[in-house]
Amino acid sequence: MALPRNISGSKFLAPFVLILASCVPVHTAYAQPERAEQSSVDQALGLITQACQRFQNVQDYECRLIKQERVHGTLLPEGLATMKVRNNPYSIYLRCESPDSERGIQVIYIANQNQGRMRVHPNGFFGIFGFVSVSPRDPRAFEKNRHCITEAGLGNLLECTARNWAMERRLNKTQVEIADDVIDGRPCTRIVTIHPDRNAGTFYGYRCVLWLDKETCLPLGAETYDWPRPGSAAGGDLLESYRFLDIRCNIGLNDTFFDH
Repeated sequence: MALPRNISGSKFLAPFVLILASCVPVHTAYAQPERAEQSSVDQALGLITQACQRFQNVQDYECRLIKQERVHGTLLPEGLATMKVRNNPYSIYLRCESPDSERGIQVIYIANQNQGRMRVHPNGFFGIFGFVSVSPRDPRAFEKNRHCITEAGLGNLLECTARNWAMERRLNKTQVEIADDVIDGRPCTRIVTIHPDRNAGTFYGYRCVLWLDKETCLPLGAETYDWPRPGSAAGGDLLESYRFLDIRCNIGLNDTFFDH
C-alpha cells in the first residue's frame, strides 16, 4: 500500500524503525600488546561464540527495548518499545511506548514478504489510515534512527559482534576489558572494546560495550561511544545505547503476531 498523499511520513516513520543492534557496531581490530591482553581477547571471543551457540535454541522472543541514539549530531531522548521477534522467517514487531509523542506507533517487518517493505501504523490522527507499507531504506526512517529495521534483534547483534571481533583479533589493535556487572537485577558479563588508533581500521566507534547475561548468554545491552574530542566526555560522546529487559524466549510467536 502506498502512503496516503496527505500524510507526512517523517512524523510517524522516525521513532522505532531501528536496530538493534543492533546494533553492535561494525569495528575491526583486536589488541595483543601482551599475553594478559591476548587472554582477554580470546575470552571475549569465547563468550560471544558461546552466546551464538546458545541462541540457536531460541525460536522467538519478546522483550522491552530501551534505546537512545545520536542522529545527525543530536542525542535524541530515550525511548521505550515492546519488541517481538521470530527468527525464522525473520519477523519483528515493535510498538513504541515512549516518549509520549511517539506512543502507540507500530512497525512490522517480515523477511521476503510485502515486497521487502515494512508495515507502519502511525499514532494520533494519522492512525486512522491504519498500516501502510514503507521501504526499510526510506530516508524518513533514518530521521530519528541510526539503523535499518532489517538489522534489529538479538540474533543480528550476536552475529555482527562475533564476525567483527574475529576480524579485530587478526588486526591486533583493540584493547579489551572484561568484568562482572548487573543489568536490571541480572548478573552479566560486561565486555568493553576500545580503539585508541582511529586510523588503524574501519571502526564504528571509539569504545563499544556489550553485556551478556551470565545464565542465558543473551545480550542485555550494548553501547557505542565516539572518539573523544575537545569539549566532549572523557570516554567519548554516546552514539547509541540499547537495553533488552524482561526477555522471554520460545513463547510461540506465530503468523498472527506479524499479520497486519
